[in-house]
Amino acid sequence: MHWEQLLSLKRQGDTGKRLRSEQDDTRLGFEVDYDRIIFSAAFRSLQDKTQVIPLSKTDFVHTRLTHSLEVSVVGRSIGRLVGKKIIEKYPYLKEVHGFHMNDFGAIVAAACLAHDIGNPPFGHSGEKAIGEYFKTGNGQQYKNQLAEKEWQDLIDFEGNANGFSVLTGNRPGNEGGLRISYATLGAFMKYPKESLPKKPTTAIADKKYGFFQQDKAFFKEVAEELGLISNKTGDNIGFERHPLAYLVEAADDICYTIIDFEDGINLGLVNEDFALEYLIKLVKDSIDVSKYNSLQTKEDRISYLRALAIGSLINDAVRIFIENEENILKGQFPFALTDKSKYKAQMDDIIKLSVKKIYQSREVIEKEITGYHVINNLLDKFITAFNNQYHGKMSNYDVLLLKVLPEKYQVNKDTLYERLLHISHYISLLTDGNAILINKIVSSNNS
Repeated sequence: MHWEQLLSLKRQGDTGKRLRSEQDDTRLGFEVDYDRIIFSAAFRSLQDKTQVIPLSKTDFVHTRLTHSLEVSVVGRSIGRLVGKKIIEKYPYLKEVHGFHMNDFGAIVAAACLAHDIGNPPFGHSGEKAIGEYFKTGNGQQYKNQLAEKEWQDLIDFEGNANGFSVLTGNRPGNEGGLRISYATLGAFMKYPKESLPKKPTTAIADKKYGFFQQDKAFFKEVAEELGLISNKTGDNIGFERHPLAYLVEAADDICYTIIDFEDGINLGLVNEDFALEYLIKLVKDSIDVSKYNSLQTKEDRISYLRALAIGSLINDAVRIFIENEENILKGQFPFALTDKSKYKAQMDDIIKLSVKKIYQSREVIEKEITGYHVINNLLDKFITAFNNQYHGKMSNYDVLLLKVLPEKYQVNKDTLYERLLHISHYISLLTDGNAILINKIVSSNNS
């Protein structure tokens, strides 16, 4: 892979080249990506989507929106630090093509901002709830009517693939979705493969999948334009990662490891003594002990340790990337950057404690159970009505129910796969609160 190709400013529908040397530096194309994402309805809905604690009304607990903003800030820092090293190593990128170190930061920041944009309500249990509706619920009835990969898209419903649809999906008069640059789309594509074969290797890029069958043609176009390395044979489509996808992943890994832990401490789910014991191992080289001892509140002490820990992990991620940059360009680095971190043991310890004390806490489990019921019921009712409309046998209830769908979802879908995915996509973009509200409405109307 080659950096000048990987940093493509091309957007869906472009007929000519977009050259970096001709860009207006006051409104750079990669920064336009960020703006388009942040003004999108799908991004806005993240303010009422679960990060760790579902439906929490506590002031300081993170939502998907605050998490995404923080990941974006961390990603921008990592991107700029890497960009500085890359420009120094390959000066022609600046001298011939006009790229700057901040371009790397802008691409990674935009991709980080969007990294959770396709995630359903109620946290990761939302993905599982959609998948299990088809795998073990009433959705099982559709299995024999779908191609194998179409069925896999549904039973392993994936937020990353859904996010690609959000960013690129066509609507009449709105072709190309948000029309994000191919470089940013490449950085966003952490798992550049289709849903089958499932986990064909232990490589990090094969851990999940990154696009639905309906989006396959455009996904392939983006990958080929960027010069990503194909790594699948026959009818299967898959590629090695865009190098900047490693940085997006690292920013997310850093934030959810440290900041979810911070949320758990502030909620009282994790004892402050544990925080000191675990975080001090990450910051022992940079902590100012006198400053730490002068802080009067738990919140301030934990905030100080969190900031230092994130700084340590940023610098380590940059080191690992630069040391392995040539292998990454060859598609020969099958790991997450944090897998090779000198702080991996400490991060693993924090994650284990978070799983025990936070992710498996009674409050989280109870709200995830609520999410399962809500999503299962909404899928069942809307899919039934949408299919009945297609077959011309709607009940009066179906007519009323489909009026609940926002205007942009009131479209015709000719295949069963498209109809099932369309309703799954609609429900996936509901906020936690709106999903519960609509569930109450549709359930009461049917009683």
